[in-house]
Amino acid sequence: MFTGIVEEIGEITAVEPAGDGVRVTVKAPLSVSDAGHGDSISVSGVCLTVVDQGTDWFTADVMKQTLDMSTLANVGAGRPVNLERATAAHGRLGGHIVQGHIDGTGVVREVRPGAQWSVVRIGIPAHLAPLVVDKGSIAIDGVSLTVSAVSEAGDPEPWLEVSLIPETLEATTLGRAEAGTPVNLETDILARHVQRMLAFRSTENPAAPAATTERGSA
Repeated sequence: MFTGIVEEIGEITAVEPAGDGVRVTVKAPLSVSDAGHGDSISVSGVCLTVVDQGTDWFTADVMKQTLDMSTLANVGAGRPVNLERATAAHGRLGGHIVQGHIDGTGVVREVRPGAQWSVVRIGIPAHLAPLVVDKGSIAIDGVSLTVSAVSEAGDPEPWLEVSLIPETLEATTLGRAEAGTPVNLETDILARHVQRMLAFRSTENPAAPAATTERGSA
């Protein structure tokens, strides 16, 4: 589990085929400082497992499903990535609950620089649009952010906007994003649970007996 507070910008240093997936090596001095075999590290929002490591690097396997769902599909040596170690149970929840399970990818449409911050508009897949709300939380490339604007319901090309403060621009790869940059998206886990429950409710048998909470009921 992560919080979306990026700890360092690392760099992909090697990518090797591994069956229908790949094995990546990441330069990550801070992230491996207390990491061990089997630990989880978020790589631009994707939860990966440490399988080998050195003093300033670690290696992880990326399976085909993850490649299909994320920007790691086209990863190559030299790419900067946002890194975050799994949060400790006694740690502060500085961002929001982030699983490291990518829902899909979006594409930066526009970056509007301001005096103290930048507003970034990102085009998102239509099936994710209902899970994104104004002032809600979203993880973009592993960065916990607050949605500052959203497209109208039914927009054929849905989008969201986030406002990035100087710290975020400096401490994450989002400071280098420009129109056309693909990004990983993870929507709020609570929104996904609600959507799933509503899907079951809409298909439940109206003739089925309603559940009761009366004392003595089964």
